[in-house]
Amino acid sequence: MLLENTSKIFKKISYAAMRVGREPEDIKLVAVTKTIGVNTIYEAIEIGLRIFGENRVQESQKKIQDLKLKTQNSNIEWHLIGYLQKNKVKYAVQLFDLIHTVDSIELAEEINKHAEKIDKIQRILVQVKLSEEETKHGISEDKLIQLLYKIRELKNLSLEGLMTMPPFFDNPESARPYFKRLREIRNECEKIGFHLPELSMGMSGDFEIAIEEGATMVRIGTAIFGERG
Repeated sequence: MLLENTSKIFKKISYAAMRVGREPEDIKLVAVTKTIGVNTIYEAIEIGLRIFGENRVQESQKKIQDLKLKTQNSNIEWHLIGYLQKNKVKYAVQLFDLIHTVDSIELAEEINKHAEKIDKIQRILVQVKLSEEETKHGISEDKLIQLLYKIRELKNLSLEGLMTMPPFFDNPESARPYFKRLREIRNECEKIGFHLPELSMGMSGDFEIAIEEGATMVRIGTAIFGERG
């Protein structure tokens, strides 16, 4: 099932990219492994998946450690795609190659502080809130530039791009304006000197639309691993 599902995803990624004249290899698949066990993730590594996204620092800690012992593959990347509490930053910096969800100056400073302690340059994305939903995290558009300038001053952070989560829609097409807006915001930021190559947007239900609008990373769990129990 895993191989079949993953093959379908890669095909859809390729078709979506080609529809808008993009190269399929420019899009990274982040396999979301929230609630998925070590053996299944190991199977995913065996069939060629290399980037895994976790939502919670605590849940991922043992998983990541176990998989490091189980596999000798050093090309595996772990991404934190869920909300990061300040009291978990120390562990997040030790565990994750890329943190997708930086949304405040305070959080950026905290990540920088802990990265400095272990002599690491922590790769990050800034999460932008484009919907009115209370449950969604992210920095508002009007405060984004201020945050980007602040991050630029922090020596142990490497800012690689932006991330967003639109509201859930039954019709994936309804998410398009949110993806389009994130791309426009990125382009506006690049005009004033920021380099933001990565756009993390799109999940199992709407990743093809996200790719058409410029996503470079799509975060897919259910379409690979099936419905969570």
